[in-house]
Amino acid sequence: MRGQVPIDRWRDTRLSAAERAESLIPLMTLEEKVAQLVGVWVGADASGGGVAPHQADMAGVEWSDVIAHGLGQLTRPFGTAPVDPVAGARSLAASQAQIVAASRFGIPAQVHEECLTGFAAWRATVYPTPLSWGASFDPELIEEMAGRIGRSMRAAGIHQGLSPVVDVTRDYRWGRTEETIGEDPYLVGTVGAAYVRGLEGAGVVATLKHFAGYSASRGGRNHAPVHMGRRELADVILPPFEMALRLGGPRSVMNSYAEIDGVPAAADESLLTGLLRDEWGFAGTVVSDYFAVRFLQKLQGVAADAGEAAGLALRAGIDVELPTVDTFGTPLIEAVKAGQVDEALIDRALRRVLTQKAELGLLDEDWRPLPGEPEDVRLDDEESQELALRLARESIVLVRNTGGLLPLAPGRRVALVGPVADDPMAMLGCYAFPAHVGPHPEHGLGIDIPSLREALGTLIPDLTYVPGCGITGDDTSGIAAAVAAAAESDVCVLAVGDRAGLFGRGTSGEGCDAADLRLPGVQSELVRAVLATGTPVVLVLLAGRPYALGPEFDAAAAVVYGFFPGQRGGQALAEVLTGAVNPSGRLPVSVPRDAGGLPATYLSPWLGRRTQVSSVDPTPAYSFGHGLSYTTFEWEPLDPGGAEWPVDGEVTVGVSVRNTGSRAGAEVVQLYLHDPVAQTTRPVVRLVGYARVPLEAGQAARVEFTVPADAASFTGVRGRRIVEPGDVELRFGRSSADAATDAVAAVPLRLTGGEREVGHDRNLLVTARITREGAG
Repeated sequence: MRGQVPIDRWRDTRLSAAERAESLIPLMTLEEKVAQLVGVWVGADASGGGVAPHQADMAGVEWSDVIAHGLGQLTRPFGTAPVDPVAGARSLAASQAQIVAASRFGIPAQVHEECLTGFAAWRATVYPTPLSWGASFDPELIEEMAGRIGRSMRAAGIHQGLSPVVDVTRDYRWGRTEETIGEDPYLVGTVGAAYVRGLEGAGVVATLKHFAGYSASRGGRNHAPVHMGRRELADVILPPFEMALRLGGPRSVMNSYAEIDGVPAAADESLLTGLLRDEWGFAGTVVSDYFAVRFLQKLQGVAADAGEAAGLALRAGIDVELPTVDTFGTPLIEAVKAGQVDEALIDRALRRVLTQKAELGLLDEDWRPLPGEPEDVRLDDEESQELALRLARESIVLVRNTGGLLPLAPGRRVALVGPVADDPMAMLGCYAFPAHVGPHPEHGLGIDIPSLREALGTLIPDLTYVPGCGITGDDTSGIAAAVAAAAESDVCVLAVGDRAGLFGRGTSGEGCDAADLRLPGVQSELVRAVLATGTPVVLVLLAGRPYALGPEFDAAAAVVYGFFPGQRGGQALAEVLTGAVNPSGRLPVSVPRDAGGLPATYLSPWLGRRTQVSSVDPTPAYSFGHGLSYTTFEWEPLDPGGAEWPVDGEVTVGVSVRNTGSRAGAEVVQLYLHDPVAQTTRPVVRLVGYARVPLEAGQAARVEFTVPADAASFTGVRGRRIVEPGDVELRFGRSSADAATDAVAAVPLRLTGGEREVGHDRNLLVTARITREGAG
């Protein structure tokens, strides 16, 4: 009772969210239940008058009909077309008022948006892509970024973000490589968990995707079948999801489009219920990737019609169909009435959906569509841009620097050449609003995105610029002018790479897969021609995947990589090139040497590397974890404190790192595990810990890692995760290649005791402790 007025139990905030949801379910009709399990794709009205004018186009049904029984979710009201943020917030509030007024229980919709590189809305800050997050090796900064993204979304009335992607890169030809954090499960898991903590800490539901196996498609083709053993799935693909769930606490998971060994993830009950819920204990919602339920019928052929597809998805564990009402609408209702789908499955999904809505305050009587006033919605402010710049600076990787060509010396004549040199879009990934939604010339980009030419020109006023060629196409007519400009200069900065897009509209991004790892178009011809001039060349790659840097590029004196570094990426690159910023990024993916060979990540056993029994050498040009600095660092091993490591214990190992150069810089200390003899083949090395260590000139630090034996676990021959006794090494390296062949320090240890089985509750984190000393 509140005063003398009775309160419906589902409205009573004194009860738990689960209790409130449970009390509401029996009151609802089948139609009202199903309405809570669907989204509707919306587009906010630029006038701020609501979303209804766009609904017939997007959903194929009348808006008033869609909301008559309530509505589960609104899909991307800001991310469909350019709309002023203030007008968008008013429009969203108006549509929510319509939803509340139209149905019997007056429950507002949960609103979701994409937020992989920031809130995917017009005039919102665009941060670097996830590959840049991985390159930073800085989870704390990623958590700070995600928190800022989440706060901007909440101010606009958004409840759920469809991020982060914690797929592990397996084939760089895959167009969505740019959306992944890297090729190592530990790096992906720790950085992904940090993003989750930031977004959830801001009150926005984080959504892990894509569960699971999407990034291992055959041939790197989007939506292609996945042929992967259960051991690779367990040891490479699943650990980042485990880490993000346990160390981050997301409240939602999105299924993968993948089919593994013939079973689509959207219909895989053993994956979405048996593993995710029963074994791992996940209690949130599972939302379908867009149209994934219908694809069970249309593309994968495991359902005869829409109703059967809906039933398969529900039984597997999908709770909400996105992006818009389809199989979970009339087909599902008819299947239930015909006895083909058990209504208990709908109640199970509804229970999860209503519990989450209660947690978000959407069942409260005093619910408001916006936490503040629409006029308070500002999506691209100075603080956000500064954060984007900090991350961009940390993510730029200096790959090669022969003869100390970089930083560029003052007074030298510099030519800037290349098709991405003066293209602001070359800074953005495919889930940034301008790239994702497509061109709207009448609206513009909505934010200021300095190109490399613009940013570098402020630091080198007499810069000469020639594009040379396009990003795509076969027009070579501009190469001669580029060659002339390079020949007349002391240094040539040659910028090549990608433009992100969707489904073939770009060279990187969703549905923009590559047949091989040659640079797009005639860019390789441009590079060869410019290198032939003999002018020292700084090769800058702005790309969403690693492109092959084979022998034809060996003449480049310096190589710098930026993985779509966001709206302030041009400034960050210019600062690195001129020395205003000391580069500290490390490669989150290996850079291959051969464009035509099958891409292989560093996580390979001995026979996956160069051998005498094959003529193909898969050794990369630059390996995972590699990156250079403008200063120098010396490492010295610390006493490991004993050679025995109990299979249920932990060990502490460390190194001392000193900045022996003349300027401040950041070193990334990487710790790898080498297991020389095991019951299954193991990667020669795999990352188990890392620490980003900023040091002033002359300063030193002790970097110590506490490593649980669980970090040595793997899936054994009987299919169970185990810690196996025997000899192992913990190796410190500046990259995965260093750790495999020339470790800075190798600590031999012996895991002692009997074989030990571990599960989802194992210790997932290797902790690092940094103790700084004074300058020497």
